Amino acid sequence: MEPRRVEETMDRLRRVEGQVQGIERMVQEGRYCVDILTQLAAVRGALKEVERVVLRAYLRASVASVVRSETAERRAQQVDEIVSALRRVER
Repeated sequence: MEPRRVEETMDRLRRVEGQVQGIERMVQEGRYCVDILTQLAAVRGALKEVERVVLRAYLRASVASVVRSETAERRAQQVDEIVSALRRVER
């Protein structure tokens, strides 16, 4: 992953960490469940965005590697790895 992307990803993860800590406080304080659910949805959305950034970086590197592969067998292995990563993200 590019250094700029690493820093952006780390910033996003720190924000998510802060959001989760805020949710913990909300639960401890007995806040309204709908407010907690709203914050949980925001965290899921933020994590999905981190997932997209990481996946994009992985795909860029992997596709370049497939193109440079010297054998059909190695290209097939790398494509299988990409498909496996995409399946993990679908869950």
